Amino acid sequence: MKGLSGPKLLVVHPSSNKSPGGAGSAGAVLGARRRVCAAVFLACFACVSLATTLLSAARDPGAAGRAASGAFAVPAGGGGGGAAAASGLPGYVFDALVQYSSAGGNSTASMPGADVRAIAAVLKRRSPCNLLVFGLGGETPLWRALNHGGRTVFLDENQYYVSHLEGRHPGLEAYDVAYTTTVREFPDLLDAARAARAAECRPVQNLLFSDCRLAINDLPNQLYDVSWDVILVDGPRGYTASSPGRMSAIFTAGVLARTRAGEGVTTDVLVHDYEREVERACSREFLCEENRVAETSTRSLAHFVVRGGSSVRRDAFCSGAAAAAAAH
Repeated sequence: MKGLSGPKLLVVHPSSNKSPGGAGSAGAVLGARRRVCAAVFLACFACVSLATTLLSAARDPGAAGRAASGAFAVPAGGGGGGAAAASGLPGYVFDALVQYSSAGGNSTASMPGADVRAIAAVLKRRSPCNLLVFGLGGETPLWRALNHGGRTVFLDENQYYVSHLEGRHPGLEAYDVAYTTTVREFPDLLDAARAARAAECRPVQNLLFSDCRLAINDLPNQLYDVSWDVILVDGPRGYTASSPGRMSAIFTAGVLARTRAGEGVTTDVLVHDYEREVERACSREFLCEENRVAETSTRSLAHFVVRGGSSVRRDAFCSGAAAAAAAH
């Protein structure tokens, strides 16, 4: 037998102690069918979801962009109602932020508590909205937070401070402004604006192409197309004769408010440090005492509601009586 050679055959028999379950068994076939059914179901679900998304985008082309960007420009007319209001802060969160920020022991605040609460009251009514703030400071994070779901833009004279805060607060939208005025020039600038209020310093115009000395026309172009619901003037510096002063900021705020398109639209303009001569005189000249809201004004904060639309006068900022009062 040892000398036998040639091909050898190996036969393997199935073990008798294991249950049948090969590829051709009934269990395997049933499992395969279940996997196919699950795959078909998931494919159908994905198709239905995709079709729903495309249909929604076709009905509202801006919805997808708004959902993707987290911050968006609110349509003309401002917030305070409808679908946009759902993205604002819950009332208790809003109130808690205001209470902390306006507390007397808060060392980061640069505004009196009464002024913070007055501004917050306006934002609570209008937000989420388009908010433009002249000046960066201790309240910058607060204004941005209170306008949650809206668009908040800050303008400041110091480009290094702008960069510093952008680094500390990711997503902050802020731009530096090169002011060409000083507080010591205030009387001459006001007289020149009065003389040209029916020409280059008129109340309704495209600021981007303005020749008025008080007009700010070097901002990013897209900011001039935004319909601003609330404008807060808390900058630039104005406490020394060589400071830029807020003449240009207040003039520009008045023009932006009056140039808004749409009938019946209004802009809330708030001017801080109203007890100072420049802020008070320019506000009366370009925002008008007739538009001042006494209930939400304080000694150091003035609140104006300025109307826009086609019915706005284009040759004067204020009515005859108000203009005469401002001149004195």
